[in-house]
Amino acid sequence: MAGFSLPRSLAAALSAAISLTLLGAALATPAARAADREVVIAYQDMVLPWRYAQATGEVERATGYKVTYRQLASGADVVRAIASGSVQIGEAGSSPIAAGVSQGVDLSLFWILDNINDAEALVARNGSGVTRVADLKGKTLGVPYVSTSHFHALVALQQAGLEPRDVKVVNLRPQELSAAWDRGDVDAAFIWDPVLAKVKKNGTVLTTSGKIAAATGKSTFDGFVADRKFARDHADFLAKFTEVLAKADAAYRDNRAAWTVTSPQVAAVAKTSGATAADVPASLALYAFPDAAEQASKRWLGGGAQSGAAQSLLATAQFLKTQGTIQAVLPDYGATIDARFVQRAAGGAKAVATASR
Repeated sequence: MAGFSLPRSLAAALSAAISLTLLGAALATPAARAADREVVIAYQDMVLPWRYAQATGEVERATGYKVTYRQLASGADVVRAIASGSVQIGEAGSSPIAAGVSQGVDLSLFWILDNINDAEALVARNGSGVTRVADLKGKTLGVPYVSTSHFHALVALQQAGLEPRDVKVVNLRPQELSAAWDRGDVDAAFIWDPVLAKVKKNGTVLTTSGKIAAATGKSTFDGFVADRKFARDHADFLAKFTEVLAKADAAYRDNRAAWTVTSPQVAAVAKTSGATAADVPASLALYAFPDAAEQASKRWLGGGAQSGAAQSLLATAQFLKTQGTIQAVLPDYGATIDARFVQRAAGGAKAVATASR
């Protein structure tokens, strides 16, 4: 396309999904919801420590639930799947979470998967003539729409004095972007691993999400969200699931040296995410994985509307509205934040630490 055009179909798709959710709720019977101890968890191709727990069945053992994992291509897809009722829990970035909640999807954010930092980056293809963000004028930039990378791409363009229409921004999911890069169809990409590791091999990093956040205060993160009704009806599952997530991250934070290219942990991360095992340790190092205590603080999920996560969602939604991605911004995003489970996990970790002294 000749210029940047944000998809009006996003709002329509989300609205349709919400309508289907409401209709399904009206027609559902107890038999239709017989999966009292079953859950479908949507995940993406992100490189995360908890992939080892995912691959080894730790969630099933800890909760007693039958767990079905479904890989989706983007956070926007995850939000739509939750809205439609096809999945109950999913991984999504702060941008698609903000967009979905603003469109009326009833989500509960209960765990911060990562602070993105430098794990998402804007990379220019070598030979494209692009050596700084301002050089993207008239060039083609590939990015998954309504993702955290998309959000920061727009912020980066704004910082460089460019309007979205100055750049040919194309909507490409990670694997589509990888193929487009191979064909030479794009001059630059804003993406995460494992595709990020690939494009860096014949590209130059112009900026990262960490640098953009530091310069503008517009931070991004990935989180686990649940359908709010599921979170209400299956609180015990989410509490135990959160403990699994906390232990998985701690296993990485406390012993990074053990996560080598030949370790079972890295093999599981590579297999589940589609990354190359050789790239996994460096990819993991780009993220920050806050522990349960930090997540329970005001920095992330503590404090409702004043929590860091809620404030990030609000700032993201306000920016997305100025760009035409969404039509409305909520007064605050505190209702989306559910700190119960990280508070419980943090309390349990503190009790264990005290007992071990």
